[in-house]
Amino acid sequence: MYANDFSKQWSKLTKEYKSVMDDALAPSLTESQLIVLEHVAEYGRVKPSDLLPHLATTPAAVTTLLDRMEKNALIMRERDQADRRIVWVSLTAFGEQEMKRGISIRETYWNSLLDRISLHNQQLLLLLLNKLTATPSSSANREASAETISSHS
Repeated sequence: MYANDFSKQWSKLTKEYKSVMDDALAPSLTESQLIVLEHVAEYGRVKPSDLLPHLATTPAAVTTLLDRMEKNALIMRERDQADRRIVWVSLTAFGEQEMKRGISIRETYWNSLLDRISLHNQQLLLLLLNKLTATPSSSANREASAETISSHS
């Protein structure tokens, strides 16, 4: 099996990606903030709870992130007119500008890596990554995966 080699290469790739993104986005943006901006742009406006699955963090951490983003004029929060308990998050013009800058930085980084391999291999890599990140369709698939993992331990 290639698990150990894959793990090393994946760690190297993600470490480099994080370093490049952190340096290039600073000081006005972080990668987590970029994820929020993209999600808000896609849906127009969102509730803070809508962001949880995309950030894999706690509600308190999302609130802290949004506080910082609002302070830096990336987003705006408004109470729902019909239900004051609901808070809507939307982009500011500066937030949209920073999102476009962040997307451009990310695309430049990935293009510089992907240009090292043929278009065919890029398609194959994407196909394989999609297979690896696909959510198992049933609990039976998850159980089978868990059994496979435990049998190899």
